[in-house]
Amino acid sequence: MIYVSTGGFRGRTADAVSLELSRAGIKAVELSGGAYSGSLLNDLQALAPAIDFQIHNYFPPPENPFVLNLGSLDPQVGERSVAHVELALEWCGVLGGDRYSFHAGFLLDPKVDELGKRIPSRRLFDREKCIETFVSRVTRLADIAAEAGITLMIENNVLSAKNAEEFSGNPLLMCDPQECREIMAVLPGNVMQLIDVAHLKVSANSLKFDPSRMFEVCGDRIAGFHLSDNDGLEDSNKPFGDHAWFWPHLKPELDYYSVEVYGCTPEELLQQANLVGSKLRSLA
Repeated sequence: MIYVSTGGFRGRTADAVSLELSRAGIKAVELSGGAYSGSLLNDLQALAPAIDFQIHNYFPPPENPFVLNLGSLDPQVGERSVAHVELALEWCGVLGGDRYSFHAGFLLDPKVDELGKRIPSRRLFDREKCIETFVSRVTRLADIAAEAGITLMIENNVLSAKNAEEFSGNPLLMCDPQECREIMAVLPGNVMQLIDVAHLKVSANSLKFDPSRMFEVCGDRIAGFHLSDNDGLEDSNKPFGDHAWFWPHLKPELDYYSVEVYGCTPEELLQQANLVGSKLRSLA
């Protein structure tokens, strides 16, 4: 299935965006971010018969924003993040979603207004303790997901050139193939990877590794893809073309691909989704 993300329509409610996408011919939607609404679940339920919904990361959007971080060593942030995922899993059950994807953890707790920007340098949590905490929380959530028949997918983080310079290193988890492999090896079987090819392109440039290694090292745990493009320096969610670098690395046998392109009309997003379909058919 080829989904289109609502993430590019900030400031609008997901039901309004989903309806607009549906009218353009898009019938599979990945719910991501957006504006808070007290009636959002009911409004999405009304659309569910005509739209295949899946839920990603910071959804449903909370009334009081925060940064989701399952690796946080701040107990309050950590438990709030766990509670958010538990709620997202409940919404998956109501809306018929069988996947829930989320970002790997961070070695710090960014502020909401720092996301997507250069994050000012600060003292970081211990990496090994963050990994241990992240694995513990994800394992706990995997048990809940398994009971509901839901697969969890962890998305690789993106280390921009600016933040690599600011921290003189990597303040994020699961940016490179080796760490992804090591963490996935100790997680339950219903926890898979969602590879964001745009994140991978930027992180590979910042950390100086061959992005194709991610597909080689982690291939057996990859269950889905986020698709967009950028200049290799920062994650800008630009459209992709016929000669995008990642096409040869996609797995046509999978059933989860999400177009995460921002700044486009629904009609342009449909064109992007159709291009994905065409490429997958040629790879099959």
